[in-house]
Amino acid sequence: PGHFGEQEKGFQRMNEQKQTRLDPIVCPGHSRPVPDIDYSKVTDDGYFLISSCLDGKAMMREGTTGDWIGSFIGHKGAVWCARLNADATLCATAAADFTAKLWCAITGDVKHSFAHKHIVKSAVFSADGNSLFTGGAEKKVRIFDLGKPDAEPLIMEGSTSSVSYIIPTLDPNLIVTGAAEAGARVWDVRTLTTVRTLVTEKEVACTSISQDGSVISCSSGNTVQMFSAANFEEIKSHSLPNQIDCVAYHPATKHFVTGSDSELWVRAYDFETGHEVACNKGHHGPVRSVAFNPDGSNYASGSEDGTIRIWEFAAPSTTA
Repeated sequence: PGHFGEQEKGFQRMNEQKQTRLDPIVCPGHSRPVPDIDYSKVTDDGYFLISSCLDGKAMMREGTTGDWIGSFIGHKGAVWCARLNADATLCATAAADFTAKLWCAITGDVKHSFAHKHIVKSAVFSADGNSLFTGGAEKKVRIFDLGKPDAEPLIMEGSTSSVSYIIPTLDPNLIVTGAAEAGARVWDVRTLTTVRTLVTEKEVACTSISQDGSVISCSSGNTVQMFSAANFEEIKSHSLPNQIDCVAYHPATKHFVTGSDSELWVRAYDFETGHEVACNKGHHGPVRSVAFNPDGSNYASGSEDGTIRIWEFAAPSTTA
């Protein structure tokens, strides 16, 4: 994808990490909190990092360096979510201006705007890229046919709170949503109904899926749970010392990373034991979002401080 949008500052490295690891790449440019970040799949042009921000913009960056590529400018309110399709040629955004938008990720131009009746918190492409799922303060999930963007969407109802997370699964007929209610819902897009609940003790704070689509992670209170994306059975649960507001897991590293509204650090944990293996310091505000890159060698964090930091994953050394 080429450059587009307004010019932003490039990335810089900063020496603010306590541990003897490479310094993070610091990606400036946003001016308000960054509630959502996500890595694309690997494409012919490499992979990309997409971020949304309460400053009303989404930004696209080169995934390995953090170099700014372009900003998606056109929303009239906070952007809560931004996602790229499989080949990173399209971007979808969800915003507080009661719209979701579809963009060309090559030029940065808006291709379509999808009107809603309240704040939109999530906009995610289906696995095949033919549909767009949206959710938000209406407590509904809409399914738009991107081949017929002006057609009325299908609607799934039943959530009791604003839908903040939508996850396509390995089964093209099933998606998972996270809202401020106990349990993440599994929906069948054929019947437009909830068919299962991933049980959590408290309200879901975050729901994410691993890069290979095999594991769904949920955080609620100070608990992180991992579920199989194939059969939705719980495969791991860890109670951690702090409240967890965002979580990402990568099967290749067998580790997960977290952020919290209650502190400024990005923590990494061993998947099997739940033991903390890294504590990354440098953000000047709570961490609102975390994501692993495709191969698990790095993970990124988005913060209240308006920056994104890319941390190198260093496997903990083992001693006899």
